[in-house]
Amino acid sequence: MLRELYHKAYNTFMLHTHLPTKPEIMSPAGYWPQLQAAIEAGADAVYFGLQHFSARAKVGFTLAELPDVLRTLHRRGVRGYVTFNTLVFDHELDVAARNLEQIAAAGADAIIVQDVGVAHMAHQIIPGVPIHASTQMSITSAEGVALAQRFGVSRVILARELALDDLRAIRAATDLELEIFAHGALCVSYSGQCFSSEAWGGRSANRGQCAQTCRMPYTLLVNDRPVPLGDARYLLSPGDLYVLDHLPAIMQIGITALKIEGRYKDAQYVALTTNAYRKAVDAAWEGLPHQPSPVESLQLEQVFSRGLGDYFITGTNHQRVVRGRSPRHRGVLAGRVVRVLSERVLIEANPELAAAPLKPGDGVVFDAADWRSPQEPEEGGRLYHVIPTRDGLLGLEFANGALDFTRIRPGDLLWRTHDPDLDRAARPFLAPAAPLRRQPLVAKVVAHEDAPLQLSFALRDQRDVCVTVTSPQPLGSAQRRAVDVAYLRDQLGRLGTTPYELVELELDICGNPFAPSSLLNTLRREAVDLLVQQQEQLHRVGTNVAPASRRSVRPYDRREVGVSIAPHLHLLVRTPEQLAAALELAPATITLDYLDLYGLEPALNQIRQAGIVARVASPRILKPHEQRIVHFLRRLDCPILVRSGGLLHALLADEHPPLLGDFSLNTANALSAEIFLGLGLDRITPTYDLNAAQISALAQAIGPERIETVAYQHLPVFHTEHCVFCRFLSDGTSSQDCGQPCERERVALRDERGRAHPVMADVGCRNTVFGAEAQEASRHLDAWRSAGLVHYRLEFVHETRNEVLQVVDRFNAYFAGQISATDLQRQLATLAPGGTTEGSLFVPV
Repeated sequence: MLRELYHKAYNTFMLHTHLPTKPEIMSPAGYWPQLQAAIEAGADAVYFGLQHFSARAKVGFTLAELPDVLRTLHRRGVRGYVTFNTLVFDHELDVAARNLEQIAAAGADAIIVQDVGVAHMAHQIIPGVPIHASTQMSITSAEGVALAQRFGVSRVILARELALDDLRAIRAATDLELEIFAHGALCVSYSGQCFSSEAWGGRSANRGQCAQTCRMPYTLLVNDRPVPLGDARYLLSPGDLYVLDHLPAIMQIGITALKIEGRYKDAQYVALTTNAYRKAVDAAWEGLPHQPSPVESLQLEQVFSRGLGDYFITGTNHQRVVRGRSPRHRGVLAGRVVRVLSERVLIEANPELAAAPLKPGDGVVFDAADWRSPQEPEEGGRLYHVIPTRDGLLGLEFANGALDFTRIRPGDLLWRTHDPDLDRAARPFLAPAAPLRRQPLVAKVVAHEDAPLQLSFALRDQRDVCVTVTSPQPLGSAQRRAVDVAYLRDQLGRLGTTPYELVELELDICGNPFAPSSLLNTLRREAVDLLVQQQEQLHRVGTNVAPASRRSVRPYDRREVGVSIAPHLHLLVRTPEQLAAALELAPATITLDYLDLYGLEPALNQIRQAGIVARVASPRILKPHEQRIVHFLRRLDCPILVRSGGLLHALLADEHPPLLGDFSLNTANALSAEIFLGLGLDRITPTYDLNAAQISALAQAIGPERIETVAYQHLPVFHTEHCVFCRFLSDGTSSQDCGQPCERERVALRDERGRAHPVMADVGCRNTVFGAEAQEASRHLDAWRSAGLVHYRLEFVHETRNEVLQVVDRFNAYFAGQISATDLQRQLATLAPGGTTEGSLFVPV
């Protein structure tokens, strides 16, 4: 007993020593049902989008609905964060500015932003509204946090790929608010660094139109040969995040907010996940041990799960992140098929289901991923009977004709996809007769005989939210029962269906005053009405900048650069064989993008000895404890193609070589371009979310000499912490024990259309999946040259020496006027190993 008391006291001391405030539970809302569920289940804040400029384009509120949304949240003491987290194009900046003004006027507690130009603009226009940096900014280090702070950001939503040690290191280096994802779906790619939807469907994930190509089946090709992987066909489909078991450790770090993913999820999901994290955070804050009950754990898995796990939060283990059996919600594993009879299926039940066993009415599906192709439909339906057998199995019966028993085999897994008990568990949060979640009130009563009675209501957790009402007449002397604490607590505590509960009462009494219950009831109702009104009016701010000053881009004089200037061809190579070809071609520059950064120096010397400018491409991610990369790159003393915001900030901190900002900085408009160029970049490569015409327009807005555009490449469709090499070509869990198959094997992923997409690893063991087809710009080169563009980059992935020579030769012939753009297009189509595509450069009519 003494030991338990000691541990409780110690945990409470440690938590309160490290944390100034309890971490915020932040829940998603696609629309009204989810919003109401989040409120009742105990969310501190709700995040939601509008129908434009939101990374979940299929859900959201209208601008007209926004004031009512925020009033609903504020009267319940819940903060409302508006997701404004897409890249914004130049022609949309004025609309975006007007939307920001309306968001501020409606009373938003914060906006969540991806585009650095929009962050800068919002900081000017609505300085009273906090700006949160979206996880789409790909922030993985204290340097990335510091860069975001330059744009006016007050909170950073960190990447989901960070471990506890990473979070500690970032927390130690910044006072900015830090938010992490705690529960829900994981993207296989770093958020903001996925271009698969753009490349293969013209739908930008950075614009809210993710096509979920990561959830498709792929065949692993090693040295062009398929490798059997059994049931692991969904090579890029990770499980879902779950960090309840790590909340005490997370809270000790000092994380500001815990985010539950799921703006596409239903109200049941929002209710049950919010309630689970509410209870766990409250318990951990009080230093109490808390684990969800077996039933609650099953509910979290049942309501939505591709397989719950802590994944990156506990460090790297590439064997766990992607199971690969299925890409969709499966619910709870119920058992495995043992025998199939003519009208019944016998299964061995999953013992973990003992707390909520199978029963009639449950929905189930038979999973035959071991032997059935992904295109075949699955068997499943509602259970009609569940009959235990003598040998410990369960006999499952279904309605007549519901299943084709010939399509079920022993060994198939059985999943419970729906449990009616889940509906009952969530129902109290979805349509309560009275508010489940109430705000604690402190009442103060001044009751003096021969003076008006004063009643004050204040929120216990927000004392500046306070109202006072006064009786119209002085109180008389009591003949029978005078005012006392018990009487007032009874009368003032009758808060019924209001969103409040009385938790404290302070009484200042003088004489023997009498206050009739009718008076107290009237004053209580008046005070509640005023309190609701005050909460609704909180957080409304004005705008600060006139519309004309929304953008601060310098005007570009088209006479500065003309078509007559000779184009500069820049080559990016990834293998020694490609470098040998590039050296023969003598381009303006050669950029090295090698797996082994520390083997670069001999290659750099080769380039310099050939009289060619040598450049190095940086990794796209910089994590804590990887600062050695910064020092190494600076020491190379050559121009750096910067792919990470954190790395950019780190390089700017000291004397540095010339810096060029690559596509991964997601420069989508002239405003963000000017911001990055103003930080010290010599040139930028626009985000691959821009089409060819938008690149021309950007060149005319900021000056074409400040842009380096990519005219040939295999688009980097996924950039992922998950290592395909380690997961499928080794038994290891990380680079420490995987044997480095990435250094020996040539790997690609073949999709259902037969295209083989190359996979390469970088110095941090992160994988990039490249598009199979070469994206080339021949259709747009004439327009680009007319716009004054002079810097063109050609990038190679798995091309051979001969292929590099031929591709570059064709571009040189075009720029020399020897062939037309149409000739170039036709010849490239025969040269590129996987064919060619216009890809993200396509300009819609």
